[in-house]
Amino acid sequence: MTDIIGHVFAPLPILTVVLGAGIIALLQTGTDTAGKAFAALGPLFAARPDDDRDAARALLFKVEAIAELKGLAHTDRLRAAHPFCRQALVTLANSADAEHFAAWIGQAVDDRRERHGRVIAFWNALADAAPAMGMAGTIIGLIGMFASMRDPGSIGPSMALALMTTLHGMILANVIAGPIANRLHGVSERELAWQRSFAGRVTAIARREPAMLRRSIVQEVA
Repeated sequence: MTDIIGHVFAPLPILTVVLGAGIIALLQTGTDTAGKAFAALGPLFAARPDDDRDAARALLFKVEAIAELKGLAHTDRLRAAHPFCRQALVTLANSADAEHFAAWIGQAVDDRRERHGRVIAFWNALADAAPAMGMAGTIIGLIGMFASMRDPGSIGPSMALALMTTLHGMILANVIAGPIANRLHGVSERELAWQRSFAGRVTAIARREPAMLRRSIVQEVA
């Protein structure tokens, strides 16, 4: 049993698949994206898009209230847990008008979608390349095996390399990289959904501010 485990976790087949697939994914997406892809593993498990959505919805009521009572210039005083919401409130308070803010927040959401897409593309590229590298290792192992047919003692290691690279390619693609890409895609879709909704609602509030201020002034005069 120990010998079998040792063959399964032999370093050469693992390195062949991981390094080969990693280099291919790196060439396809770039070093900057690869760094962000590994950095995304932390938020991958810590992200709570549903909780962020609920917090953003609660924040919208506060934004509307402070915009009506004091004006949009005071929205940066509100506390927001999510960095996207914090930046949105600061930008809202400092924007020249609603249209400038609408342009900024629309671009911010598009930029986030692009960044998410590049990260997901890295893990998909890794998942696609892993089986190919496993097959390449299998071919190398078979070549070594056929080249050593006269020496039965050297057939075993070559056969092990041929089989183990295929196994590790399948593991990397279907157990590691593929599930990570799918999980990131799901989290990204849910996160971008509430951010688009938040952006639309805040933009609508910004466009109503003149009417809010006029109503507030009338109430004070009355």
